Amino acid sequence: GEAKNLPTYPGPNKMRDCYCTVNLDQEEVFRTKIVEKSLCPFYGEDFYCEIPRTFRHLSFYIFDRDVFRRDSIIGKVAIQKEDLQKYHNRDTWFQLQHVDADSEVQGKVHLELRLSEVITDTGVICHKLATRVLECQGLPIVNGQCDPYATVTLAGPSRQTKVKKKTNNPHFDEVFYFEVTRPSSYNKKSHFDIEDVDEVDKMEIRVDLWNASNLKFGDEFLGELRLPLKFLRQSSSYEAWYFLQPRDNGNKSLKPDDLGSLRLNVVYTEDHVFSSDYYSPLRDLLLKSADVEPVSASAAHILGEVCREKQEAAIPLVRLFLHYGRIVPFISAIANAEVKRTQDPNTIFRGNSLTSKCIDETMKLAGMHYLQVTLKPIIDEICQVHKPCEIDPVKLRDGENLENNRENLRQYVDRIFTVITKSGVSCPTVMCDIFFSLRESAAKRFQGDLDVRYTAVSSFIFLRFFAPAILSPNLFQLTPHHPDPQTSRTLTLISKTIQTLGSLSKSKSANFKESYMATFYDYFNEQKYADAVKNFLDLISSSGRRDHKSIEQPILLKEGFMIKRAQGRKRFGMKNFKKRWFRLTNHEFTYQKSKGDHPLCSIPIENILAVERLEEESFKMKNMFQVIQPERRVLYIQANNCVEAKDWIDILTKVSQCNKKRLTVYHPSAYLNGHWLCCKATADNTPGCTPCTGGLPANIQLDIDGDRETERIYSLFNLYMPKLEKMQEACGSKSVYDGPEEEEYSTFIIDDPKETYKTLKLIIEGVGTLEQEHAQYKRDKFKKTKYGSQEHPIGDKSFQTYIRQQSEISAHSI
Repeated sequence: GEAKNLPTYPGPNKMRDCYCTVNLDQEEVFRTKIVEKSLCPFYGEDFYCEIPRTFRHLSFYIFDRDVFRRDSIIGKVAIQKEDLQKYHNRDTWFQLQHVDADSEVQGKVHLELRLSEVITDTGVICHKLATRVLECQGLPIVNGQCDPYATVTLAGPSRQTKVKKKTNNPHFDEVFYFEVTRPSSYNKKSHFDIEDVDEVDKMEIRVDLWNASNLKFGDEFLGELRLPLKFLRQSSSYEAWYFLQPRDNGNKSLKPDDLGSLRLNVVYTEDHVFSSDYYSPLRDLLLKSADVEPVSASAAHILGEVCREKQEAAIPLVRLFLHYGRIVPFISAIANAEVKRTQDPNTIFRGNSLTSKCIDETMKLAGMHYLQVTLKPIIDEICQVHKPCEIDPVKLRDGENLENNRENLRQYVDRIFTVITKSGVSCPTVMCDIFFSLRESAAKRFQGDLDVRYTAVSSFIFLRFFAPAILSPNLFQLTPHHPDPQTSRTLTLISKTIQTLGSLSKSKSANFKESYMATFYDYFNEQKYADAVKNFLDLISSSGRRDHKSIEQPILLKEGFMIKRAQGRKRFGMKNFKKRWFRLTNHEFTYQKSKGDHPLCSIPIENILAVERLEEESFKMKNMFQVIQPERRVLYIQANNCVEAKDWIDILTKVSQCNKKRLTVYHPSAYLNGHWLCCKATADNTPGCTPCTGGLPANIQLDIDGDRETERIYSLFNLYMPKLEKMQEACGSKSVYDGPEEEEYSTFIIDDPKETYKTLKLIIEGVGTLEQEHAQYKRDKFKKTKYGSQEHPIGDKSFQTYIRQQSEISAHSI
């Protein structure tokens, strides 16, 4: 959201140019725009990502941009993974905390400790500690590199492992021996004499991880581990994984309130998905919703009734119905029911109903490509050219001319209006089929109103699809970031005008509160605009409209800087790594030196045979993937972070999905020094040794997992179980009593109490069964899980919480 009360800049102007980053632990996955000259910057940016790896903290850093030196960190907010639920889906202000190298820690270390008695030559006994540092995982990358080493200390000078170059998962496997107690006479049978016991209890072994730096500032601290030796008195050898901790556990006392605060709204969901057969009863019940009479008695409609926000229900429902090809009959059924309940044709589909949220979600998923084709070129131009378009006389800047600005804005509106109304043939089939059913329902219900067949469709395509995409292009993946304030204002004015043009209301100028907008709108009061809208709406909502013309011009799908390894076309050429600007369209994948240059290499989409991750061991680099071409030519690429790598792999896989010669096997590692690192085969043309990861369905270009969506719906039903039970009561009450309705029951739409009750009974049974399965799975996992294992290192707070919950449950059941 925003930050407030940031500390002033020490210079004369006191203001700062700040941006915020979103990090998984310390890996940056997103960056906001820079807000200039402010100590209370407003960002208002949404960022959505699938989290492709485990993490301990979701962190937000506020940086102050410095043109001459490295940007400086003002402060951070770090939320532990197990605390994310506390702040789920609500605005919260967080105090910014100080950032220092000693508190920035991630990763885990694998240690083995062994305490043994040693008899010396003179026949006396002393105790020695062997500390074996095996390996580390997930250390942070510092300034683009990680050359880690470990130091081990016990009450004396520390010992150091070898430095491992270019890896954040180093394998050390080095052992260090320490003398723990003084030699004592051998007639003592106990492990320690009393004096020794006290001494050992006080001692602790310390392991520090460092990044060997070439800079003059010295090596960077990566984390530490302190272990008291007294726990070795129970068993003389111990081996486990540990999470690295901040130095002194990060308990530096600093004034907490001098850095300002940051407002965040974090929505975090984590679903544990079983295999398909577990979900059959609930999934079948949901998928037959379109055929239930009345539709208000169906499982999908009931989900919309019990969820606090209709959006919560719409997202998984739409994805599930899209996945199984049932979205059109389902939306037709709920839309038809809503139209029957609507009294006034002017309010058709204007509320935040389940129907409107489901159609919004469908358009967002199925229409993304359509928006790219239609709007992206002109929105890119508006963002780059910065023509002044302010038409509010009060907001004009010095030197701006109102007439010129009006003309600039009029040209933009005209061009966007034209591309939209000419884009009918590109509108996705699934959207056209939905619009056809909306049009039919509305025309049948309000036979006296000839315009309702248009307004029913325009209220979606213009008001809820094109206008919001113009207003906030970053939310629809049309631009990578929020536009700057001037561009944002231009887009707001265009969006308002397009929305009114598409709404087909009788008195257009009355729609605008601002007189300057009403004056501007007079340009568009000609009949040709209304006719163009109607022709467009006719085309996208006519049944049987099928135009399979492929769109000929290339559409830009994704672009950005990444690092690639030379492909070694020349026999003796250097195979080094270089930063390049990559560009993907629906025709080809190219890279060039920098944006706008001539491409250095172009790979036609049909030549992409597979896109897969590359094991880190190949080049000791993270977030790498490979694009495999004919004759086993491979392009190795490193993305900036784990989210970016996943995005590129997904979109490249999507566009090359239908290629006829796609590979079924690949090499997960590189071919280096005369052999494949994965399978050790020596011929570079050896077929792959690992099956390729599964592709995506080609018909609708969406990566949807039906089981995952059903699990999400189960979680929602489970969350709102009290409301399901309340709805059951309401059905019983309606069945036996016709008098005035009880207040608490009137919130539900129940057209047929008997049918609705039947469905509710099936939902509650299905949810109960799945709940038992989850509980049993957790119990089994709990029995098998070892604290201190690689999956659950010592120091894993979320696992400790989980253990506490499980022991409470088992005590309760006893």
